[in-house]
Amino acid sequence: MAHPVIGTWDVSLKTPIGTLRATYVFHDTGGTPTGTASTAAETVALAAVTCADARVTWRQSVTRPMRLHLDFDVVVDGDTLAGHSRAGRLPRTVVTGTRRPSGQVTPPAR
Repeated sequence: MAHPVIGTWDVSLKTPIGTLRATYVFHDTGGTPTGTASTAAETVALAAVTCADARVTWRQSVTRPMRLHLDFDVVVDGDTLAGHSRAGRLPRTVVTGTRRPSGQVTPPAR
């Protein structure tokens, strides 16, 4: 069974310091999905990606705009995703995204 999150996503994160845009790429490795998140500043690997039906969770660490460890929890509905991320005790960040058409390749979000 294919995981619903596989593909390339344009994602917006509405944080207290403004909206950040990132490109997420999820791969099917024949088992647990893997992925990366890219911004103009950096590309980081995703950790502990899990899919339970349409619900997808993962962890990632970033260094820009500040060093944070983030936990994501989203629901995939076709070519859209919505949910939240949390960095420790900071307020939750609203996360939304749209899957790119298959084969579309563009530079990381800015």
